[in-house]
Amino acid sequence: MLKEVNAAIKVLQEGGLILYPTDTIWGIGCDATSQEAVQKIYKLKQREDSKTMLVLVNSMQMLKEYIRETPSMAPELISLSKKPLTIIYPDAINLAPNLINHDGTIGIRICNTPFCQKLISIFGKPLVSTSANITEHPYPKTFTDIEELIRKDVQYIVNIDQDKKNPSNPSSIIKLGLQNEIEIIRE
Repeated sequence: MLKEVNAAIKVLQEGGLILYPTDTIWGIGCDATSQEAVQKIYKLKQREDSKTMLVLVNSMQMLKEYIRETPSMAPELISLSKKPLTIIYPDAINLAPNLINHDGTIGIRICNTPFCQKLISIFGKPLVSTSANITEHPYPKTFTDIEELIRKDVQYIVNIDQDKKNPSNPSSIIKLGLQNEIEIIRE
């Protein structure tokens, strides 16, 4: 696994895009602090940059570096969730400006798979994670579902879990306000 982590980090450090397995579906990723790298994903996905993408971190401690204030309910919601949970937080900071929604919010998930944990820990920065598909096309449930255009336009494809046959699903998404107001976006 370390060989794959190091290869992915080399591409991320150079501002490139990776195709990688997450705790949900296969994602296209880059350095979430690099405006240029984020723009490459928008171009690849043929996506308007007004439609934001989510960010993966490896811990609550790292999450707190990218939002001004953590709603008090966030840690409990994360620990109680039965499936991966992306939370849309108010007042994002220290991320690429073209990644942050016009209202200042950002979707962040603490990814717990061993590969993502190690990748984010060694890289030392959050990763963009967006489904590995062209906008408006179905998201890939397995690696073999990923369109050739996506595969050929990323700079590195992580060689882990490519043969996994169990279909994956996206995370649940909730929007959480500073007063712990909750809006369910996707169950």
